Amino acid sequence: MTTNQHPHRDGCPDPAGRPLLTKQEALDLLLAHATAPAAQECVPTDQALGRVLARPLVSAIDMPGWDNSAMDGYALCCADLQAAEPTRLRVAQRIPAGAPGRPLEPGTAARIFTGAPVPPGADTVVIQERCTRDGDWVEVPAGLTPDANIRRAGEDIRAGTAVLAAGTRLRPQHLGLAAGVGATELAVYRRLRVAMFVTGDELVRPGETLGPGQIYNSNRFTMKGLLEGLGCEVSDLGLVPDTLEATMDTLNRGADSADLILASGGVSVGEEDHVKPAIERLGTLDLWQIAVRPGKPLAFGHIRGTPFLGSPGNPVSLFVSLLLFARPLLLRMQGVTGDLEPPGIKVPAGFDWPRPDRRREFVQARLIRGAAGDWEAVTHQSRSAAALSAAAWAEGLVEIAPQQTIARGDPVVYLPFAGLLS
Repeated sequence: MTTNQHPHRDGCPDPAGRPLLTKQEALDLLLAHATAPAAQECVPTDQALGRVLARPLVSAIDMPGWDNSAMDGYALCCADLQAAEPTRLRVAQRIPAGAPGRPLEPGTAARIFTGAPVPPGADTVVIQERCTRDGDWVEVPAGLTPDANIRRAGEDIRAGTAVLAAGTRLRPQHLGLAAGVGATELAVYRRLRVAMFVTGDELVRPGETLGPGQIYNSNRFTMKGLLEGLGCEVSDLGLVPDTLEATMDTLNRGADSADLILASGGVSVGEEDHVKPAIERLGTLDLWQIAVRPGKPLAFGHIRGTPFLGSPGNPVSLFVSLLLFARPLLLRMQGVTGDLEPPGIKVPAGFDWPRPDRRREFVQARLIRGAAGDWEAVTHQSRSAAALSAAAWAEGLVEIAPQQTIARGDPVVYLPFAGLLS
């Protein structure tokens, strides 16, 4: 296995001779320009899934609010037990969840159920499987100790404690916690407004008749699906002709209405690629081309203060660019804090990679059971940036460092789509 010959930069120079930015350098640049919307709104807790918390949620109550039983069993006082042998106690009361019991009489036990308040005077709960019930009496084993199977008041959350931090993207467990501390509504950032468009005279809408040299516009559906999956408010500016004037007009319309403009195609250096000159005329271009395969053409800039991200037009290049760069940018602009890159999984390679690239590569892959029964990563046979079937087949990406060769069995980093699409 060879090592990266450029320790600070991945890949080869751009046409002007400048080293291409690495994936991490490009991502750092994007996130440095990301600001969350200032506007906030309060939404009902049961409608906040996927939204980003704008203010910390502080609990007004202790959780649990009282000492309660962690098990179905019998509540008793250890002082009533014989030290070396089982003890028989009269069952004086029954305490289901939601019903407070009476103070425990000396020499008695209370039948108690999970979540029920522990009665005053009891200091332990013995699970029912360790007890023998005989009518109104129960025999409990020797060797019981105080505090067993009791959840103490406030041991999970104390009143006044921040239970959810601002910048949390709310998932089902967060909504459950919010409801558990009594929150009926949550303060969240407003949804991010994203204007998207696709360029390419060769593209037609699904359902239309294909002419010579034409293909269906799949990129619109990939982009819109990612944006909606991340909770964005999407404005589709349509299919833009391959002219400088049309590209400039569309960029201006996006800048008038959106927090971010996202485009597919037109970011390379061909005569029909007009995004770069359009941005340079209307605003500023902060990033163009990175040392990543697929997805080398990646444009980032600003149109009258509105950020713009342009991805390649090849379907697989677009898909990978959306996962690696658009997703973290969108999340940060929604107000999500912390590390936005999902962790990779180290697994053995179920493939050989004898011809490395000078750029960092992300290959369509999935996990399968190897001959020994362990998980290993296998890659799709196609490396084409246009083979969208590879992305549909895959369940993740394998990341391959610049100049890296791989032999079957070598460890590789696998990035599941489950983390890259959420």
